[in-house]
Amino acid sequence: MVGLNRNIIRVILITSYIMITAFIIAGVSALFSYLNTGADRSMMLHTEIKKEVQYTPKITWAPLQNEGREMDMENLKNLERDYLNAWYVKHIAYKTNTTIGIEDYYTDHARENIYKIIKNNKEQKTVIDATTLQHQLTLDFFSEDGQLIVVTDTDVIEYKRVLKNKQLILDTSEKSTYKIIFLLEDGFWRIRHLVKENSENHILKNKATPTDSLHIKGINYYPKNTPWNMFGNTFNKETINNDFKIIKEAGLNSVRIFIQYEDFGKATVKNDKLTKLIQTLDLAKANNLKVVLTLFDFYGNYFVLDWTLNQQHATTIIKAVKDHDALLAWDIKNEPNLDFKTRGKEIVIAWLNNMINLVKSIDTKHPVTIGWSNTKSAVILKEKVDFISFHYYESLENLSTSIQELRNKIPNKPLVMQEFGISSYNGFWKPFGSSKKDQANYHKKAQELIELNNLQFMSWTLYDFEKIPKSVVGSLPWRKNPQRKFGFITKSGKKKAAFKYISGSK
Repeated sequence: MVGLNRNIIRVILITSYIMITAFIIAGVSALFSYLNTGADRSMMLHTEIKKEVQYTPKITWAPLQNEGREMDMENLKNLERDYLNAWYVKHIAYKTNTTIGIEDYYTDHARENIYKIIKNNKEQKTVIDATTLQHQLTLDFFSEDGQLIVVTDTDVIEYKRVLKNKQLILDTSEKSTYKIIFLLEDGFWRIRHLVKENSENHILKNKATPTDSLHIKGINYYPKNTPWNMFGNTFNKETINNDFKIIKEAGLNSVRIFIQYEDFGKATVKNDKLTKLIQTLDLAKANNLKVVLTLFDFYGNYFVLDWTLNQQHATTIIKAVKDHDALLAWDIKNEPNLDFKTRGKEIVIAWLNNMINLVKSIDTKHPVTIGWSNTKSAVILKEKVDFISFHYYESLENLSTSIQELRNKIPNKPLVMQEFGISSYNGFWKPFGSSKKDQANYHKKAQELIELNNLQFMSWTLYDFEKIPKSVVGSLPWRKNPQRKFGFITKSGKKKAAFKYISGSK
């Protein structure tokens, strides 16, 4: 019996030894395989380039007339992908002063200079925050063995910010030409040489769009049941059409509507959202209304490396609707000056300037404005916009003075009071608020001042709302509840006393 037990124990020990050895061998084999195949390129950066669209500058290829081997479309597509990724990882490297990803897109020789710049910037406490917005590529040479490519990249539009000790020391836009040599390594095109052949300051002077016929007499619009979610799953053409009839019959001629950046899919604009936008414009046309379209709402990071994504978002929308008869004007961004404190005034203005350039490069017919939250900020980029828009929620007693000050600084452009209004809420959370009668008196006085100061206008807003998203004014009830009662019409569809003055004081 004792011998039998010993044999059982011996078998168990031998089996355990074999299993442990097998696990060790399997682990070593897996590690060896990983080290020989290299890390997944999609994981080389925390941003995971290959899993999500990160960098989308405008790319144009000249007709293929290169020397050497004929270029096929698959190789050209791979070349373009690796070239843009090379720019992207270099931007990341200069912004963070790290070398992550550089070896995947640059050969040993090419990365030496990048590493020197990073080392120097770290020592000098310098950061380069940059992007490219446009590339015009010409394929010069493709070797017969398929291992070497030469490309010329002309009219590269580069935006660059240089900060030292977190202080901005340079803000510039350049137009440059590069000569690039690529080598095929490990199945990817790596940059061997990237030489800047010439560069000049890029200052774009936009042609002004005429505003002689501009006469905005309108209102900011959301359907009553879907505020700040107009193009969602409950989008209803009949509801919008009925509302547009009310607006037109009230004596107004225009509406301002909003495109929320993330809701529309950011850089990759969702087709269903675009379809709903076009249907809304169709309904406006059917009701003889014009539309001021705000391109960016609920957006506020302004990161330089995101500019190409913002550019693609705007480009898709502009091209889709720029020839629509209902389109009146482009509003670049809703209240961007509210982001000055948290994001930095300089970067916000630079972003706006770039977006104005983009819009005007695609659509030369429709005027451009910016929806500033007050009259003080409305002078910013006054040379770039075609008309001046500001929001006014201050005391009406100071409106004429503010308008005169604004006209002294901007004498030759139309002024649009793009948002104004007062809540009729005076409940528990604001017991001394305004009544419906107070709201009516406010709008009567506002329209008298609009006429006196020769302003164009868009009031806020057609309806009272049942629910206000937290993203609009937060969750505090004394902020949310007053926001629900700015409408000229109640939630039940009854016109309030202020409706009498929705289109004028008379």
